[in-house]
Amino acid sequence: MSRFSTNSRSGPERFDPRKPQALADVLDRTDAFRALRAGVEQVAALQRDLSTLLPDYLAANVEPGFIKEGVLALFAAHNALAARLRHIEPTLLADLQQRGWAVNSLRVRVRPQSMQDAVPPKQARMSAAGASALHELAETLAPSPLQEALAKMAARHRGKGEKK
Repeated sequence: MSRFSTNSRSGPERFDPRKPQALADVLDRTDAFRALRAGVEQVAALQRDLSTLLPDYLAANVEPGFIKEGVLALFAAHNALAARLRHIEPTLLADLQQRGWAVNSLRVRVRPQSMQDAVPPKQARMSAAGASALHELAETLAPSPLQEALAKMAARHRGKGEKK
């Protein structure tokens, strides 16, 4: 006789650790996971609302935290964004309350984001013929900022071509 009841083997609720499970199903198994799921859904909903309420440059660099005792924590990428958030705090707070969030105040904190990868150096190269053509064009133009820029570019690329 099996130690499992026959009821546990039937039905769609049967758990098989060898098969992939939907994240929502896994998070609904225990009370602790249900609370975690509710918190994650709350932060996701806050993020959606903030992305519609904030200007693009702020929405991309601000992350919501949890609401604790009516205080919403907002994490900005750097001090300038945090200062801007503090400046628009009354309007943002009113907009969030209008959308149904139980928020009485905001707590703005700075949470620096990880460093972006360095911009790779330019790989564009100009041929000797192209540099020569730019030099000839610069000589035919009247003195102007464009003429100076073309002359500098031609000189820079002609110098590289001669060194090789």
